[in-house]
Amino acid sequence: MRRRRLALFAFALLASPTPAAAEEVLVDGIAAQVGNEIVLISEVMQLVASRERTLRAKGASEADIAMVRSDGLESVIESRLMDRVIQDAKLGATDAEVDATIEAIARENNISVAEIQKAVIAQQMDWASYRKQIQQELERHKVVNAVLGANITIDDDEVEALYRDRHADQPEQGTEVHLRQILVPADADGGVSLADACQLTRTARKRVETGEPFDQVASRYSVVALQSGGDLGWVHLDSVAGWMAAIIEPLQPGDLSEVHELPIACTFVQLVERKEWKPVTLEASQAVLRQEIYEQKLMEEYREWMEELREHTFIERRGYFADAARFRTPDEKSQFETGLSGKNVLQGSPEATPNQ
Repeated sequence: MRRRRLALFAFALLASPTPAAAEEVLVDGIAAQVGNEIVLISEVMQLVASRERTLRAKGASEADIAMVRSDGLESVIESRLMDRVIQDAKLGATDAEVDATIEAIARENNISVAEIQKAVIAQQMDWASYRKQIQQELERHKVVNAVLGANITIDDDEVEALYRDRHADQPEQGTEVHLRQILVPADADGGVSLADACQLTRTARKRVETGEPFDQVASRYSVVALQSGGDLGWVHLDSVAGWMAAIIEPLQPGDLSEVHELPIACTFVQLVERKEWKPVTLEASQAVLRQEIYEQKLMEEYREWMEELREHTFIERRGYFADAARFRTPDEKSQFETGLSGKNVLQGSPEATPNQ
């Protein structure tokens, strides 16, 4: 459930609409018809504006841009289909459920609801739109689990096979550490030298040292574990690189390492906690493994179900978007599966209780 709420937070912020900056200006009109509803070109352009701007800055071709726009249209179409199911099934999310989710997001990120509001505003998104996106994701989780969850069964053999895959080579003993990391890469094409990257890393370390929340600093400077605010979780010391083990070794819980220069980046870590390693047993990991298998099967069921919805609904893509659709590939994942940011937004859904 914690991962689901973190994903909802990231999804809602990263999916926030921003003004389009496309080189090719499309006059507003109808991009597609879905059943009796229409999708406006402006809806699609608003949705993909941030991705399109990033790709253009990297020199993307018009074919690349067409694919992004086509992806955006398919996401809107999927949303329309889901909205119809939500309405028919009467599985809407209440204001109280939205409030509870936002409060849980705040707790799990160690921030206040007011700080979430500030982050939303910083992304040029109003609070009502943010709440609406949280509501939509909650409703989608309800529908998917209500419609598809009952079809999923998990055998003990599947759990044992995944356990062997995950933990067959685990160490018998040693030390486990909980780490946070900020890493700033050099970017020659972007004009960021290694010296610049190291200076930015020192600035980030100073901000953490003076009391600014690690996750907030990581979101501004780092490229590591952005979904979790730079939190790497628990790792066995034997599994980390030699240079990292060396800078971790003298740290006490809460300490920050000095800035370490790598060939193409600069970094520092924070030791959150240190403890003796205990091998993971099948019994202790069963719940997590079952949830992972459940989510994988749910994705497969969802893809098939969404294709059926598309097949039984009149969908017509028009004009530019009818042409752009040819750039899509059959195995592309849907918006609901990955979110616009490429992050799984189905992880750990509250209704996702695997059948035994």
